[in-house]
Amino acid sequence: MKIAIGSDHGGFELKEYVKSYLTKNKFNVVDFGTDSLDPVDYPDFGKKVGLAVTKEDYDFGIVFCGTGIGISISANKIKGVRAALVYDELTARLAKEHNNANIIALGGRTTAKDEALKIVDAYMNATYELRHQKRLDKINKIEENE
Repeated sequence: MKIAIGSDHGGFELKEYVKSYLTKNKFNVVDFGTDSLDPVDYPDFGKKVGLAVTKEDYDFGIVFCGTGIGISISANKIKGVRAALVYDELTARLAKEHNNANIIALGGRTTAKDEALKIVDAYMNATYELRHQKRLDKINKIEENE
């Protein structure tokens, strides 16, 4: 499984923690930055991960900023991205099952490290339920301005 990740400075420490967990568990993780706690702008990293997930060979992405809100909004500006801000195991699971989210967003200042790992596992262990496809088709039409 190939996973794209990225963060701003507010999500950096949680990104590094989740990245370590994923790599220890033999997942192929590609980090699109940032590489420090120095202030940077979350839209840059939401865009990088969003483009990677939609244009390259990634199974999904995980993005982080202080709250997860800004970076999820940024990632969702990329056509084909369905980024979901998740804050517990239930929202992570439903993001996949109901919305087929291809990126999840977590808040570095709002999500405890142990909870982040549970969230990521819940998302990865969930399966998209095709009964929701009609709704995703409607979202795609909105994206196409139809």
